[in-house]
Amino acid sequence: MDLTHEGVQSSNHVHDHTDRPIVQEVPRYAGFWMRFWAYLLDLVVIGSINRILIYPAFRALDIPLTESHIFSATSIATAVVFYLYFVLMTKFFNQTLGKMVFGIKVVPLDGKSLSWMTVLFREFIGRYISKLFFIGYIIVAFLPKKQGIHDLLSDTTVIHAKK
Repeated sequence: MDLTHEGVQSSNHVHDHTDRPIVQEVPRYAGFWMRFWAYLLDLVVIGSINRILIYPAFRALDIPLTESHIFSATSIATAVVFYLYFVLMTKFFNQTLGKMVFGIKVVPLDGKSLSWMTVLFREFIGRYISKLFFIGYIIVAFLPKKQGIHDLLSDTTVIHAKK
C-alpha cells in the first residue's frame, strides 16, 4: 500500500486506464441530528398511515381505539404498520420517506446490497434494542461511522446519498 499525494490510501493494483491510482471516495456519514429529523418525519408519515387506514377500519369494525395496553388491537396494528414501513422502505429503497427528504440512506458496510436478513435484524431486533435503551440512538453522535446500536448489530450505517 502506498499513500497518494492526497493522503488517501490506495492499492498498487487499482489503477485507471492512464495508470494513475484510483482514489476511492469516502462516504459522508449522516450525523445524529440529520437522522433525528428524518426519524421524526417518518413518525409523522406512520401516524398519518395509521389515521388514514387503521383507525377508520377499526371504527368501521367497531374495534375500540381507546385501549392502550400493549396487546390491544390498536397497539398491535400500529406496531405492524411501524415495522412494515421501516422494513419495506429500507429493503426496497435503502431509505424511508424521512431519509429521502433529508438525502440520506442506509447502506451495509460491506458495500453490497441490503439483504432481507440484514434489514429484518436492523429494523426489528436492532431498533427494538435502540428504543429500549435510548442511548442506542445517542451514540450516533459519537461514533466515527455515525452508527446507532441497530447499525452496529447489523453492520450498516447511514450516509448522505449522492445526487
